[in-house]
Amino acid sequence: MTATPQAKRPGRPRGTSDTRNRILANARELFARNGIDKTSIRAIAAASGVDSALVHHYFGTKQQLFAAAIKLPIDPMSILIPLRDTPVEGLGHVLPAILLPLWDSEMGAGLIATIRSLLSGSDVSLIRSFLEEIITAEVAPRVDNPPGSGRLRVQFVASQLVGVVIARYIIGIEPFASLSPDRIAETIAPNLQRYLTGELPAV
Repeated sequence: MTATPQAKRPGRPRGTSDTRNRILANARELFARNGIDKTSIRAIAAASGVDSALVHHYFGTKQQLFAAAIKLPIDPMSILIPLRDTPVEGLGHVLPAILLPLWDSEMGAGLIATIRSLLSGSDVSLIRSFLEEIITAEVAPRVDNPPGSGRLRVQFVASQLVGVVIARYIIGIEPFASLSPDRIAETIAPNLQRYLTGELPAV
C-alpha cells in the first residue's frame, strides 16, 4: 500500500539562513559592480532566485540592505534623518557633532572595522557608492549654489571626514587620536560649513 504523502507543515521556509546569505552575497556583488543607485531590489532578488518581497522582508529598504551587505552596524538613515531637519547653515556643525560620538562608540568600533576592511580589500567602490549615492545625493541638492557646485561641496566635506577617520581611528595619530569628539567636531565644523555654503575658489 502506497503511503500518502504528508502535506508540508506551514512555517518558516527551509534554508532561511542560506537564502539570506545568498541575497547578501548577490547584493554586495551588484552594489560593487553597478553602484547603489543603479542596483534595484528586483535585480538582487532575481540574482538570488527569490521574490523582491522576500528581500524587503529580510532587509527593509535598499539602503538598509546595502548597510547589511557591507556589514555596516548602523542604518544610514539614522544619520540622514537628523540632517534633513537641520537648516543648511547648521549642517557643517551638526554633521561632525553626530558622527564623532558615533565613531567613538562601541557601535562605531564596528563601523571603523568595516571601513578598514573595505579600504584594505577590493571593495573600495562600495565606500565610493555610499559617499556618492547616499550622502551626496541627500545633501548636494541643498547646497547647490551656484548651480552645479553641490556635488563638489559635499566631496570636499567627505574628504575632510574621511581624513578624520583615517588619522584618528586607522592610523591613530597622536595627540589627534586622543582628543575629545567635541573638540574635533567644533574645530572642523567651520571648515565643513565653508565647504557647504561658502564661496568656492574659482578654477
